[in-house]
Amino acid sequence: MVDNIEEYKKFSTSSLLPQPETLEIKKQKTTLTVGVPKEINNSENRVALVPEAVNLLVSNGHKVIVENDAGVVARFDNSEYLESGATMVYTHEEAFNADIVLKVSPLSLNEISYLRNRSTVISALNIANRNFDYFKELSAKKITALAFEYIKDKTKTYPVTRSISEIAGNMSVHIASEYLSDSKLSKGIMLGGVTGITPTEIVIIGAGTVGEYAARAAMGLGAYVKVFDNSIYKLRRLQNNLNSRIFTSIIEPKVLLKSLKTAHVLIGAIHTRNGRTPCIVTEDMVMQMKKGAVIVDVSIDQGGCVETSAITSHTNPVFVKHDVIHYCVPNISSKVPHTASYALSNCFAPMLINIGEAGGVDDIILCDYGVRQGVYMYYGTLTNKYIADTYRLPFQDIDLLMAALR
Repeated sequence: MVDNIEEYKKFSTSSLLPQPETLEIKKQKTTLTVGVPKEINNSENRVALVPEAVNLLVSNGHKVIVENDAGVVARFDNSEYLESGATMVYTHEEAFNADIVLKVSPLSLNEISYLRNRSTVISALNIANRNFDYFKELSAKKITALAFEYIKDKTKTYPVTRSISEIAGNMSVHIASEYLSDSKLSKGIMLGGVTGITPTEIVIIGAGTVGEYAARAAMGLGAYVKVFDNSIYKLRRLQNNLNSRIFTSIIEPKVLLKSLKTAHVLIGAIHTRNGRTPCIVTEDMVMQMKKGAVIVDVSIDQGGCVETSAITSHTNPVFVKHDVIHYCVPNISSKVPHTASYALSNCFAPMLINIGEAGGVDDIILCDYGVRQGVYMYYGTLTNKYIADTYRLPFQDIDLLMAALR
């Protein structure tokens, strides 16, 4: 006799009958249509997908629409895209007729008008250079927009930003060397050092990826490098990565000014998560730098960390103020577009394949926290608080929106 009635129920007739097997239902793979328009910004020479990346996507069942001559400045011929399986279109508007539009630079207002309603855009945001109309037009078309500089991977780092920052860090030193050696603009100084001659001094503000790779390049040339950052953790990590006890300091104005007075090159490599970078170097500090010194403000895409900085282009990359050469091009990596395009493609192609495997953009945003961090607009709803506060627009937290869909 069973004393416990609950125990008895466990052995009822129905429970002893064969039970149906419960299987996990996987998300249905989705075929994507990806549009790659030609970049219309004169300073933008990169292309979002190289032919090899197009071939990879097409091999996975996706359709890639590439505008005629989209990769020509980066030295990728139309024939290479056609051989990779791309669908070539010959007007700018046709390239936007896709589920996902992939661009390097942010869309212009005219390009936003080409977008299909409720489609997705993946591009740079360059938040410091956007305006109210940009977000208003995206919202009106119920667009889902992702800023690739905010997307994270499984290690909680920014893969696209890091890849481009590695190039920018290396290039900043090469650029400084080019202008420092110019006997008309500067004094014809060789960046680095040779036996018997005092090495050139380089001050780097920011110990992130750009700062690290700039320091590597400068040290490789024999320059004396000083790195400033307010994060002791970043400074310690930098020294460990470089395996060298280089000069490091927190950003203390008096110490920084003393270093700037003897520096031949200043590289601004400050990055902020949202909004504008803080102005670290004042105009008075610039006035006390050496005549013919070079400033490369890599932070200019977020407003710049030098007070005298102003956006320039690859066509007219420098200006001289207080006898100091300023290089303030926002997209430095576009100076080497072939290499930079490969760097972007290596990030975008796997991301697009993952989106297709997950079942579409909505599903990847729902299940992938890292991709979700790149979303600043979801079907016309602004999900970036900084943008919402700046332009006084309605805001919804993306995590709460996703929680409501679960």
